[in-house]
Amino acid sequence: MTDNLSPDLDRRPAGTPSIRRIAAIVNEAGGSVGAGAADEMRTILSAFTGDAEVVSVGPGEIVAALRAAVDTNPDLLITLAGDGTARLAAELCGADGPLFAPLAGGTMNMLPYALYGRGKWQDALESALKAGRIRAAPGGSVAGRQFYVAAILGAPALWAPAREAVRHGKLMLALMRARRALALSFKSKLRFELDGGRTSKAEAVAFVSPLMTAACAGEAYMEAVALDPRHAADAFRIGFTSLFGDWRSDPAVRSHCCKAAHVAARQAIPCLLDGELCRLDRDVDVAFVSNAFYALVGPDAPPAAADAAKL
Repeated sequence: MTDNLSPDLDRRPAGTPSIRRIAAIVNEAGGSVGAGAADEMRTILSAFTGDAEVVSVGPGEIVAALRAAVDTNPDLLITLAGDGTARLAAELCGADGPLFAPLAGGTMNMLPYALYGRGKWQDALESALKAGRIRAAPGGSVAGRQFYVAAILGAPALWAPAREAVRHGKLMLALMRARRALALSFKSKLRFELDGGRTSKAEAVAFVSPLMTAACAGEAYMEAVALDPRHAADAFRIGFTSLFGDWRSDPAVRSHCCKAAHVAARQAIPCLLDGELCRLDRDVDVAFVSNAFYALVGPDAPPAAADAAKL
């Protein structure tokens, strides 16, 4: 396999990980990808190794393609797709699987921006391949399902479809979805306990990875954010800022640091996992995971938000 490596890899700084086999999944229909991205990916990878497989997929083919790629046991898995694909790929890699490089190919790109900044995906990839380092990425789990950016439990999670409708210019659809989210508010509160403490109530609870927040010192905790609107005006304000701003700064929000939580409700709990909407049981456990997966990042990668706060 060494004969397949380019001189660029041979001259990488000492201590950088050995990358021989690479698998890449490209969704050219992604929010910021476009036609020709798979061929561009092949060109970049061919300069670093002769053992790289790049698969271009459509939306209905992503899950199967990701599972097949991980099953080949590559040294590095690359995705160029949206947030949902990045979340699933990170979960499949886990702490024991291949290194993972989620490149920005969606509309929000929360995990890629946290790991690589907001530059071009081509630059991020070349930097990681030439002089990459391994970074342990924290995250969490909700009812056994992984998240790496944030999990929002409760009715305000339903504002996400309205946000996406606004993002795509479908204002009437956004209004309809916003009305639905508001109609489901105030019907019942979530009950939650943080680290085995007393039971509290809130309209929703968000759990945020240290990759994204500097609110909790170090990477040993996730941030728990309780959203508790008292009336419709508060709900509208939180819903609006969840579309366009920092909802954690809203006066109807309370923030805590924790490693574990228990959340319960009278009915199934809507949940937003790294931008993907799903429904959970009425009773779920949330846990912080310090080494959720291992990312390959370049030497100029931004620090985690928690680390940046110390600089």
